[in-house]
Amino acid sequence: MLTKKQLDLLDFINKRVARDGVPPSFDEMKEALDLKSKSGIHRLITALEERGFIRRLAHRARAIEIVKLPDSLGGKPAGFTPKVIDGDRPDSLPQAAQQVSRADVAELPILGRIAAGVPIEAINDSPPEIAVPGAMLSGRGRHYALEVKGDSMIEAGINDGDVVVIRETSSASDGDIVVAQVEGYEATLKYFRERGDSVVLEAANPAYEPRILPKGAVAVQGRLVGLIRTY
Repeated sequence: MLTKKQLDLLDFINKRVARDGVPPSFDEMKEALDLKSKSGIHRLITALEERGFIRRLAHRARAIEIVKLPDSLGGKPAGFTPKVIDGDRPDSLPQAAQQVSRADVAELPILGRIAAGVPIEAINDSPPEIAVPGAMLSGRGRHYALEVKGDSMIEAGINDGDVVVIRETSSASDGDIVVAQVEGYEATLKYFRERGDSVVLEAANPAYEPRILPKGAVAVQGRLVGLIRTY
């Protein structure tokens, strides 16, 4: 049995998916339910997930899938295809993206756009591919590519329009440039630093202030291993 707030949130998410094709942001959920902080939304989302009404999908920006609805809301969720960092992330990467020798050339999927500034939303449905020298790939992990939008990493030599090569990983060391998912829906490219119980996401541009967040609010999705620029 759902509480009124849980039911209201589930109804709001379902209606937004039916209208827009993507779920609302945490800020929009907070405003719709008249809550003072996003922590309340996190608790409601967790409760709905534990009860089997929704499912959060890893490696995807702002991705919440409605599994079922109670009879009071019609019992059938609105269908949608969740999006990733400005592009769909396929459930399985092409074989060339998963294992290549350092002497080969790999065709990596460009899974979308990553914000080097403010987060941006998903728009692409099928990822193109880009040829990447095998020597650029680190280890035998899975790799993918992202197009950079914004200028917050410009002093690290990463410009708007560059394509970054990312090795998929959930861990990072201090000073690594990572793809970081923030609070389950934002995704951005930043320096990663740990400070006690907090994580600092730091830009390489003095115009952007560092973001200091609880460790539980940040999920590392990959580490920068290469960059491709077209002139």
